[in-house]
Amino acid sequence: MSQRPRRPGPSVRTRVVEHTTDAEIPREDRLITEEPLEIRVRAELVEPRRAWVTMRTPGHDFELAAGWLVNEGLAARDSVAQVAYCTDADLAPEQEFNVVTVTLAGAADLPHRHVASSAGSSACGVCGKDSISDALATRTATPWPGPRPDASVVRRLPEALRERQSLFAKTGGVHAAGLADADGVLEVVREDVGRHNAVDKVVGARVLAGADPAGACLVLSGRVGFELVQKAAASGIGAIVAVGAPTSLAARLAHEAGIDLWGFTSPGRTVRYG
Repeated sequence: MSQRPRRPGPSVRTRVVEHTTDAEIPREDRLITEEPLEIRVRAELVEPRRAWVTMRTPGHDFELAAGWLVNEGLAARDSVAQVAYCTDADLAPEQEFNVVTVTLAGAADLPHRHVASSAGSSACGVCGKDSISDALATRTATPWPGPRPDASVVRRLPEALRERQSLFAKTGGVHAAGLADADGVLEVVREDVGRHNAVDKVVGARVLAGADPAGACLVLSGRVGFELVQKAAASGIGAIVAVGAPTSLAARLAHEAGIDLWGFTSPGRTVRYG
């Protein structure tokens, strides 16, 4: 009797040899898992079809799919009716947990750039958007109206995020994103091999919980690229705090979107842009 395929875990064991100046040390290590995830969309008047393929770390796949659709402006946060792994008979067993179908309430239509062969890597960039006006046009939320963290709170946030990066502690090969309130309390933290996936998972966690994905602050474990600011704008985030630097286009979009942007953040310093 054949066994059902096992759902891939977020990390895998491997054998390595550590070379130091004094010795060669065989030992076991862990690698972060990287697997493809195909996101399909089903809606009224729309047959299930591929919307996107991304390389991700398995885990919180439904959140990733829901968050991606909301951040891309393809679904409102209250239109995600169901998310499930695909059970098509033509899927190979090892792909059973690598295809997710999102059912939207009501009618929907995917723009041309999201049909057929849409695909991205775990370092996915701007995903077809080529201007700030295009990015702001996908915004599905109003700008954050509430309080935002001040510099003293901002400086504490990366360390607080790091304390909840359990996969990074095991593998050293994963990004993290977190949603925090104005006082620096982290409400949701997610990790993924792709920095944009981590943000989508944070947003998706809120969406699937029936909560507004908007929040005072998005905390990032690395640099800030344009696509991450776009996702924050789409979800109604008030501020972005990052360990690394922003790009020039990220800073421009943050300014246009009314998002506070902080980079090079550590307990001793942070830099505000704009």
